[in-house]
Amino acid sequence: MKHHHHQHHDHNNPAKDLKHHKHLEHLAEAGAAMAGAYALHEKHQIKKDPQHAHRHKIAEEVAATIGVGAAGFALHEHHMVKEAKHRLKEEKHHHHHHQ
Repeated sequence: MKHHHHQHHDHNNPAKDLKHHKHLEHLAEAGAAMAGAYALHEKHQIKKDPQHAHRHKIAEEVAATIGVGAAGFALHEHHMVKEAKHRLKEEKHHHHHHQ
């Protein structure tokens, strides 16, 4: 799967990379939380609105699936944050020894 990054994203700048991936991680976490909350809301609607139970069940399952996908993306971005932190630390260490 190809990654589409914002045009101004700079892989040669670990500080910018870190900020970028932290931002995406937080957005993905928020998306996962919102989708999870919506799934629970739809689950509750099944009891409240039994004549449309099937529709609410489908909406619950779709929201839950989106939540799982968003959580997976948040985990991926968390690993990218760790990688960027490692590169930033290496860069600082490298500059420190070559002054």
